[in-house]
Amino acid sequence: MNKLKLVGVSALCGSLAAFSAQAGEMTVKGGATATYTTKSGLTTGQPLGMATGLTFTGSGELDNGNAFTVNIAHDDQNTWSAADVSMTVAGLGTFTFDQGGGTGIDRLDDKMPTAWEESYDAGLGSNIVTVTGVGGGTDIEWAVDSSMLPDGLSAYVSWSPEADGAKVNDKSVGGDTDNGVGYGYDIVLEHSGLSDGLNLFAGLTHIKSDFGNDQSVRALGATYAVGMVTLGYQYTKDELGRHAYDYYENNAYGISFAINDDLSLSYGVHESEQSKGQGMSSSTTLETSSLQIAYSMGGMSIKAAMSDVENASYSTAAANDYDVNTIAVSLAF
Repeated sequence: MNKLKLVGVSALCGSLAAFSAQAGEMTVKGGATATYTTKSGLTTGQPLGMATGLTFTGSGELDNGNAFTVNIAHDDQNTWSAADVSMTVAGLGTFTFDQGGGTGIDRLDDKMPTAWEESYDAGLGSNIVTVTGVGGGTDIEWAVDSSMLPDGLSAYVSWSPEADGAKVNDKSVGGDTDNGVGYGYDIVLEHSGLSDGLNLFAGLTHIKSDFGNDQSVRALGATYAVGMVTLGYQYTKDELGRHAYDYYENNAYGISFAINDDLSLSYGVHESEQSKGQGMSSSTTLETSSLQIAYSMGGMSIKAAMSDVENASYSTAAANDYDVNTIAVSLAF
């Protein structure tokens, strides 16, 4: 009996393996980054750190010619941190069921040119609030097919029936059902055809609230590449909604210089004003800046950043103004 069971299981596994091979393909990519970080010239606590990541991508094609893709990501010591399933329909575009961000207005999180990281994300721990909307949680996105748009234009529309950022398992209902957050949508446009090297982008978010304080997010900006230099500017504003403040208004600037195919430099600044509402008239501006260099050697790269922050976490306490220096070695496969 046990032999029959083993034979049956082996045959079933073989059939499934054969079916999977015919149905699609799977690839794996990932990497690790080791860092050494100092704060305000002094090492505070453990200066050594590491980040790791793996992404599994499966793809295939249906009998009618439509293609599908499945992505599953794992970051650091976390559980599976993001996943999405997408289907490309000829003449219409790509429809993506996403959990984990990267769709919708999250595409415009920070578009500034950089040699390594965003100016606020090079070990600063600034707790800055940047653009986020429906695409930051669980949503369905439609990437409009290029045949339906003018040359150079890309368009994305995301929607969620409960836009509170919750990620829910299958056959479940989750999120905070008492927070008053309702449906929401993102609309993002990007254009690269007006002039060589010029890229324009804009996006908006609207998230309905049962309490009347709907959340509205706007983002717009441009990058321009000429020769070895790329310049960028971005403006975003997040009004009301789930925040305890009137708005967050951000201005970001960046410039990068590609010395050659392997070596690049960049400098970036990000300013974020937090307006304190609910009867409070004051506001606080958080500002970060970062000078970065990166050198690539195929699958290995060496990067360094000299960064500083003022009013981290939107606090004017003296301890929230500091400098951070970071050196990193990354390996990718």
